[in-house]
Amino acid sequence: MFDTLSDRLAATFKNLRGKGRLSEADIDATAREIRIALLEADVALPVVRAFIKQIKERATGAEVSQALNPAQQVIKIVNEELVGILGGETRRLRFAKSGPTVIMLAGLQGAGKTTLAGKLGLWLKGQGHAPLLVACDLQRPNAVNQLSVVAERAGVGIYAPQPGNGVGDPVQVAQDSIEYAKTKQYDVVIVDTAGRLGIDQELMQQAADIRDAVKPDEVLFVVDAMIGQDAVNTAEAFRDGVGFDGVVLSKLDGDARGGAALSIAHVTGRQIMFASNGEKLDEFDAFHPDRMASRILGMGDMLSLIEKAEQTFSQAEAEKMAAKLQSAKGGKDFTLDDFLAQMEQVRKMGSISKLLGMLPGMGQIKDQINNIDERDVDRTAAIIKSMTPAERADATIINGSRRARIAKGSGVEVSAVKNLVERFFEARKMMSRMAQGGGMPGMPGMPGMGGGPGRQKKQQKQAKGKRKSGNPMKRKAEEQAAQAKREQAAQSGGAFGLPAGEQGGKDFELPDEFKKFMG
Repeated sequence: MFDTLSDRLAATFKNLRGKGRLSEADIDATAREIRIALLEADVALPVVRAFIKQIKERATGAEVSQALNPAQQVIKIVNEELVGILGGETRRLRFAKSGPTVIMLAGLQGAGKTTLAGKLGLWLKGQGHAPLLVACDLQRPNAVNQLSVVAERAGVGIYAPQPGNGVGDPVQVAQDSIEYAKTKQYDVVIVDTAGRLGIDQELMQQAADIRDAVKPDEVLFVVDAMIGQDAVNTAEAFRDGVGFDGVVLSKLDGDARGGAALSIAHVTGRQIMFASNGEKLDEFDAFHPDRMASRILGMGDMLSLIEKAEQTFSQAEAEKMAAKLQSAKGGKDFTLDDFLAQMEQVRKMGSISKLLGMLPGMGQIKDQINNIDERDVDRTAAIIKSMTPAERADATIINGSRRARIAKGSGVEVSAVKNLVERFFEARKMMSRMAQGGGMPGMPGMPGMGGGPGRQKKQQKQAKGKRKSGNPMKRKAEEQAAQAKREQAAQSGGAFGLPAGEQGGKDFELPDEFKKFMG
């Protein structure tokens, strides 16, 4: 959703890089580019004005003029101001001190409230709660049936005593649901109310009546992130008519311009609490303004990626895999079965392209990421599952005839099997090197980024130097001479152990080998 805005901001900041000082003209030009980018993203005009004013005030002050890298300082300011208009700190749900916590959902028809009720229920279930969905949308055809299906898929409770389709009293249903939740030991009640077409006074009053009847701990206003400026107008009208405590953004995975997300918290004074970024029930999470700002500026979202990994991967399984890669056999205990298990775990985290999008700097290869075929993972799994247990345990035995049989069994070309086996060996080698502290290949001389154990041994061999004598008497004399030389160098007081001489280092000469090297 924020791709266009991210691209425009990246191009703006690129023009600042390499400048030792920023003039007022540079800052004005940057502010103008950011203003155009925000307006094109459909951000509300009052928000844009306030945002640009803050950036110009901070950028023309000592904060930037005295900075070592003014361009990075401007990016830092923009990041902090983006976090500000997105709501500042992450806002958490308030839970009732006694009795069930009541959460009321409201919003326009078509905003995705019913599906979002299931997503919120599944999210709360994952947090250790026992949620109950309550069907109070008795106007829309089949709304009650839809909520029942969503609740079943999420594995949470449902309270739907009325058939809906225009039959039943939603206020009474909401009231009765509280007692039902107490009886059945549900600790969170999620009330799904009827959607409105624009500003409908009758349904606005109904929402107010439900609010007065159940006295919710949280009223969440569900906004379709794709409808732009109208979302802000509707949110303001609903805030004045009924009131709400927080905002939930749905359809954040759309390709609209995303101005609603950047405007609504600033205009209404209510923070965005949750965001839905896909159609699946698990594609929903708490909204973090700092992480969203980081993603808009192309800095990635490593914290969310780590949280997803922690939820998906078990600690015991991760330690088991690490032990295999760190083994004395150079990672050869890591088999194709382990490779398949790891791949399936990553798949559980969600779309590969979305996961890659959370990594810093991935905005530069956005097109390649978007063109990733998610079915490639399924094809790889099919190839591995077509192998015998012996072949999975030791991929070196896979010869030409075995490749032909595996290809036929998995419905792929023989070359695909050959490529997979070769990629597996390369991946195993790299992971084993990283697990043993070698770091990424091709990056020597840096801790954790070295070229692996082989390179270290080679360097040690080259640096071995002069051999010691096998004669004990001669070796002792050599050691004493070397010790005397070290003491003399230390007494002379030269920097870094170099002899300074009587005239401040003028007598010092480079070794002959180094002179030859320098020409």
